Amino acid sequence: MQKNYKHLFFDLDRTLWDFERNSEVVLNQLFRDFQLQQIFGSYVLFKARYKYHNQRLWMAYHQNRIDKETLMVRRFYLSLKEAGCDDMDMAHEMGEDYLELSGLQTHTFPNTHKTLEYLHNKGYKMHIITNGFNRVQSKKLANCKLDTYITNLITSEDAGHTKPHKAIFKYALKMAGATTEESLMVGDDLKTDIQGACNAGIDQVYFNPLRHESQEGVISEISDLSELRQIL
Repeated sequence: MQKNYKHLFFDLDRTLWDFERNSEVVLNQLFRDFQLQQIFGSYVLFKARYKYHNQRLWMAYHQNRIDKETLMVRRFYLSLKEAGCDDMDMAHEMGEDYLELSGLQTHTFPNTHKTLEYLHNKGYKMHIITNGFNRVQSKKLANCKLDTYITNLITSEDAGHTKPHKAIFKYALKMAGATTEESLMVGDDLKTDIQGACNAGIDQVYFNPLRHESQEGVISEISDLSELRQIL
């Protein structure tokens, strides 16, 4: 993959920002703050039901069947209701607190800062393409001190489409003033990041830190961000 890339597009959650680790901190905080032991009996059960409903609702959001406000609240409401607590007001509060607390978390993947600093010093323009919400993604970048490396934060809200839709990648290229030939996408999701970029004519690097089984058709794969130095 030796090309004259000038623009590097990164996914944020699960690529630079360690979503699982940060989410664990936030969910634990919510469990304590809202005294959810009394409702769910255990943190393990609360987390399991939240993750189940969150995954299904994100799928609905990607399919344009619900809006972001519905997603933010309903993932908590359904979890509470399932446990016998039909409390929409609490769900609203939990939804707001989840976003606020998420933006404050600073766990990134190993070598994130070193790699971005290296690429920045090499003259690459770096951008984020994310399906996450505007109000929290910018806070994540700032609090993790990654914003100094990033030229553009492209969100699905601003683009009007979520990954893997081709339109969000075209929007990102326009915002960056980049062409497909000089651009590279780095992301952890084979569908939204890798296939989405491929459909838009952008080369891709699959970030696979857990070393899942390699997928057919993936041109380049890394398990640590520092490996980008060998590619670029």
